[in-house]
Amino acid sequence: MTHLFSPITLRGTTFANRAWLAPMCQYSATDGHPDDWHLVHLGALASGGYGLLLAEATAVVPEGRISPRDTGLWDDAHIASWRRITDFVHARGTRIGVQLAHAGRKASTQPPFGASGEGSVPLEDGGWVTVGPSAIAFPGYATPMALDQAGIAAIPRAFADAARRALAAGFDVVEVHAAHGYLLHQFLSPLSNQRDDEYGGSLENRARLLVETVDAVRAVWPDELALLVRFSATDWTDGGLTVDEVGQVAKELAGHGVDLVDVSSGGNAPAPIPVGPGYQVPAARSVRETSGLPVGAVGLITDARQAEQTLVDGAADVVLLGRAALRDPFWPLRAAHELGVPTSALPVAAGSAAPGVQGVTGWQPQHVRGAWR
Repeated sequence: MTHLFSPITLRGTTFANRAWLAPMCQYSATDGHPDDWHLVHLGALASGGYGLLLAEATAVVPEGRISPRDTGLWDDAHIASWRRITDFVHARGTRIGVQLAHAGRKASTQPPFGASGEGSVPLEDGGWVTVGPSAIAFPGYATPMALDQAGIAAIPRAFADAARRALAAGFDVVEVHAAHGYLLHQFLSPLSNQRDDEYGGSLENRARLLVETVDAVRAVWPDELALLVRFSATDWTDGGLTVDEVGQVAKELAGHGVDLVDVSSGGNAPAPIPVGPGYQVPAARSVRETSGLPVGAVGLITDARQAEQTLVDGAADVVLLGRAALRDPFWPLRAAHELGVPTSALPVAAGSAAPGVQGVTGWQPQHVRGAWR
């Protein structure tokens, strides 16, 4: 058995393999509700053989949405909308999690497609006042309002309430989003956090809100279910958050019930990022070594042997696929074929996949064969 297709157990949950779907915003919700698009999007991927699907950044409060088209779990009414998706995914034999998020100063922005332009949504067009650790704008966006003590205290409660709804909606995993320049990352980074109280200054203080949020979520999330955190391991710019700091924060979170950290990078400030195959894997390795926690690696991991080698080398415990999964929803099935693993070992419910998939090592659908090579 390969590393990529060996199971991994976190708490009381065993994931069939280590090829996971990274959370990817679809900007297609209405008032926070996922709809038919999300059912089709995640439903197609559910038959692809992934060990875990992570649904997109989902706002814990309406003002925490990246855009007006983001999904949410701030209202009990969202539970049923998500439940039909999790039920469908589970019927395909696949586990599903959700990324809980608050966009902070990067909220109330235009969706990335359409005719509305870029930047912040004007208040008169349905936008809202954003918040952050300090009144420092992300370049090109509106200046946020610095959170006061009451505002800070409300954040962990909102994440916990959303986690309760995620459980009722049937999710197997929750991931706290502390990456990509969103609120919890904004507190972690000295580029966006210039507070002089107990939530600013030292790394311990800048990490305080994240630790409090994790504690609040863990208190309501069942002991047998896994809790993940996604980090941006570096801001890629002088004076920003560093890989070493993220490793120290992850080490602290190991004592607060976090089971795996998902290591990405960037997003809190414009910066030159040296993008290339596996460009974030070294950061994942560093965080893994410092924290002692299992980690997920992400970032232009597109090839089966590349993914396998990342795990063999001990740089990560799982790999997460983003754009590669959008190009090929059946990426794990193809990877299994390339690595000589019987597709019967993958988490695809009987009768849910294309004809000929089950138990056939050499499965290769004609209509996509050319796209795979």
